[in-house]
This record gives sequence, C-alpha cells and structure tokens, in this order.
Amino acid sequence: MSNAHTSTGELDLPALAGRITRPLVLVGLMGVGKSTIGRRLANALSRSFVDADEEIERAADRSVSEIFEAHGEAYFRDGERRVIARLMEEGYGVIATGGGAFVDQETRALVLEKGLAIWLDCDLDTLVERTSRRDTRPLLKTGDPREILFNLKEQRGPAYSQAQIHVVTDDGPHEATVERILQELDAWQ
Repeated sequence: MSNAHTSTGELDLPALAGRITRPLVLVGLMGVGKSTIGRRLANALSRSFVDADEEIERAADRSVSEIFEAHGEAYFRDGERRVIARLMEEGYGVIATGGGAFVDQETRALVLEKGLAIWLDCDLDTLVERTSRRDTRPLLKTGDPREILFNLKEQRGPAYSQAQIHVVTDDGPHEATVERILQELDAWQ
C-alpha cells in the first residue's frame, strides 16, 4: 500500500478505482468546480475525464452561449442529454456535466441508472465569486448573478439531492474536495 498512501490518507486508490464500475458523473450548479475537480478526481483514480459542455461545443461547432441564444434552453438540454448518454456509453471514467443537466428528468434517470452521480455543492458567496471570473455563462446574463444563483440553487436542489453522493466544496484547495469525494466513494462502494 506504499504507493497508495498519499494525501488521501489510508485509501488504497487502485483498489477503490477497481471497485468503481460505472462512470462518475459530477453534477451541481455552475461554479462549484465540476470540471476542475473532475480532472483531478480522474487523475487520482487513473481514469479518463471529459467535460460534457466541451463535447457539446465540439459536436455543435459553437459555444454553449451561442446554442442557448440561437435555439433556447430546451433545444440545448435535448442535445446535452444525447451527448451525456454517448459519453457514458463510451466509458469515460469521470464526466463533468453542465449545471442544468441533472435537472432534466431524462438525463437524471440515465445518470442514476448507468452512472454514479456526485453532487458538488457550495455556499452562495463562493458561487457568486467563482462565476464572476468568466462571462460565458448564459443563465447569468439576464440579471443579478447573486439572485439568479440563489434561485437556481433553490430550484435545482431537489434534483441534485437525488445524486448518490453529496460533497460540499469550499474555497479551500481542490485537492481537499477530491479527497472528500474519494472518502465518500470508498464508503459508498
């Protein structure tokens, strides 16, 4: 266990990775760190990583914002569901989803059946600070970001709460969040 003993305490990462037989699907609001944490989680488990929004942009040859603007949210969610289903079928180890993906009933059912959903959650102040770093978030362009994020947190919480694992992130190092996820996975598996 010498190479498995890292910052993750007493976890045997190769053994844990071997017990995980489904894709790990990170869900939660924009700004919680799904992509950043997802890359680190995939690395810790020696798994592949993919960001669903990046795959959607590649498939559509346009940005998420452009898709929202041209076709609306319902059109985007339909395409998002198809891309997530494909990524899960292709066997990606860790998938970061867009903030609204898991709210879609069909996408949520797919993820819960064929994957392991991990809800990354954090407080409103942290969300506001993190999302203010980029202006590429279509849902935040229509008003006060704090109010929009508060409302999204309230509206989407019941859907996110259906995830098999719930991990609260904070403004600390991403490695600490990855460690909490690994501990939760170890307890769940």
